[in-house]
Order: sequence, then C-alpha cells, then structure tokens
Amino acid sequence: MIDTHCHLDAAEFDADRGAVLAAAQAAGVSRIVVPGVALGAFARQQQIVADNPWCAAAYGIHPLYVDAADDADLERLRRWVEAEQPLAIGEIGLDGFVPGSDIDRQTRFFVSQLKLARALDLPVILHVRRAVDAVLRELRRMRVRGGIAHAFNGSPQQAAEFLKLGFKLGFGGAATYRGSTRIRALAAALPVDAIVLETDAPDIPPAWLNRGRNAPAELPRIAGEIAALRQMPVAALIAEADKNAQAVLGVF
Repeated sequence: MIDTHCHLDAAEFDADRGAVLAAAQAAGVSRIVVPGVALGAFARQQQIVADNPWCAAAYGIHPLYVDAADDADLERLRRWVEAEQPLAIGEIGLDGFVPGSDIDRQTRFFVSQLKLARALDLPVILHVRRAVDAVLRELRRMRVRGGIAHAFNGSPQQAAEFLKLGFKLGFGGAATYRGSTRIRALAAALPVDAIVLETDAPDIPPAWLNRGRNAPAELPRIAGEIAALRQMPVAALIAEADKNAQAVLGVF
C-alpha cells in the first residue's frame, strides 16, 4: 500500500529512521511519499529517497514555513525541482489555523509554486487546513495537473470541487477518532475513486497511539478503520486507494 504523505525527514525519526522504515515494509507499506516543507530540509529528503528507492520525494515550501523563507528560495526551489525531477510539488498551500499567520505571504508563495507546477506539468500536494475555499480559489485561477488535498476536512461540496479539478483527497489518522464526525462521514460517503491513504507521520497519530508519534507502519490499521466506515473489505479499499494515488502521482 502507498502512504501518500509521510515526513520521514522529520527530527522525530532521527534516532530510529531505519527501524521505522523496516517496520513499514513489514506491515505492507510498499511506497512512501515524502513531502517537503522548507529548502533546508531538501537534502535530507534527497538522501532518504536515495537510500530507500521505494520512497519518493516531493519538494515545496509549506505555508507555515514561508515566514522563514525569502523570495530567492522560490528560485532555489525551481532549480532544485528541475535537477531532481520529483513526483510532485509539495507540501504547499494555505493555513488559516495558526494565529498570526501572514495569509497574504502564504498566498504569494502558494501561487508561485502553483506556477512552477504548471510550468513543469507536475501534480501538487496541498495543505488546506482552515483554508479550503481560499485554496480552491487559487486553484481555479492557476490550473495545475491535479494532485492530493492532504488531510482533507472540508464539506462534501468542497470535496466535489477538488474532484472536478483533478484532485484526490487524503485520509489518515484523524478518521480513526469517534469524535471526528465530519471526516468519518466523508470517508464513508465519498466515491472510492476520491480517496488516498496517508499517515502524515510523525503527526496526526491515530486514536490508538494516544497522541504518541505516528509512523507509516500504522497505515494498514488506518486503512482498516476507513474500510469499516465504508463497509467494504480492507484489501479492496487499499487496492482502490493505491490506484488513485498512482493516477495523480504516477507509478513509482
């Protein structure tokens, strides 16, 4: 199965990254997408995917990292992407959750990265927290090849708009909480060809980890929870989700 969003380069994995990767493979995770957040972390991502060819990188400047970036980083990103030829641009987007965030600056960096994705015909991996309508507005203005709306938590109407624009919707640990009624309802009701699976490890741990560190080896159990919501066999859900991931990101 494919984990479409896992920050393997995060410091939380520095002590045991090899063991985390081995556990993921033992659990049946056959592909991992490692999205970027800032220029300073790209070299670590590059090394991880070089050492583990079953993993693939995406590169981008995360909306919560744009305050620490400068305009020259956008040109550095372009050069890096042209040299490395990743499978996507990401993680990019907008975040309206963190107080004090400069949304205008986020938007400027987001649009610049959408332009890069369009110029290079690459899909994008989107961060859309508390900013779904604003992200959709920019996507309508700057059409790209499609991609994944990571950790989706919007309405059915917003989900439909992403699907029209060629996107799949990422579901992970948040869907395992009984109180996450909207996410669980979406995971149950959306067309199966809309869904991809993700962990966002080390973040968004599933309910059974009690807020502990998330890891890609949790993906099969997350898939089982989502399959149960949909009342379908877990193997069938995994097969469909993998097909969806490959449809937007390519086979890797």
